[in-house]
Amino acid sequence: MDSSFNSLDWSLVQSFLAVAETGSLSAAARQLNASQPTLGRQIKQIETQLGAKLFHRVPRGFNLTDTGENLLPHARAMRDAVGQIALTAAGRQKSLDGTVRITASVFVATFILPEIIANLRQSAPGISIDLIPNDASDNLLFGEADIALRMYRPTQLDVLTKHIGDLPIGIFASKKYLNRKGRPQTSNDILTNHDLIGFDRDEQIIRGMR
Repeated sequence: MDSSFNSLDWSLVQSFLAVAETGSLSAAARQLNASQPTLGRQIKQIETQLGAKLFHRVPRGFNLTDTGENLLPHARAMRDAVGQIALTAAGRQKSLDGTVRITASVFVATFILPEIIANLRQSAPGISIDLIPNDASDNLLFGEADIALRMYRPTQLDVLTKHIGDLPIGIFASKKYLNRKGRPQTSNDILTNHDLIGFDRDEQIIRGMR
């Protein structure tokens, strides 16, 4: 085997996975808490070391090449192996058990998490989930939950945050309302000049949409 493969740096594989799974340098940089230039250099470095182009640069980010697609499952397997090594080094068993308290907005707790939690219970039956529906943002520092899922980035400095996905938001209106208020032209127009009804009254979501 080529010696370049034997000396492949795990941090380069992490960078490859982050860009492959997020589709952009900016999102991957946030995920890894790294700068975009550093991440860009690492992608070039792993491509040079492997002697293959792994990404196509497109207007909206990065797409995997055929080689990158073939490499992805192996990189994920490497990540799983590294995680298992960490568990073993920490003296833990592979099986997981205990109680995890999760707080989420009422919408997320009602419509999104039930299926995810059901699948988690099948794969890790030793884990018990306490789900706390709550739209407030001022309780994240008071030990209410181990994990908080919010549709915006919390501003508390002592909270570790990570973007885990995107949730499309649809805004709908009746013809009668549009005839009375006019059809909005921009997202800021919607937020500034129109009446909104939703599950979550926290203004941080509104500020996050601006």
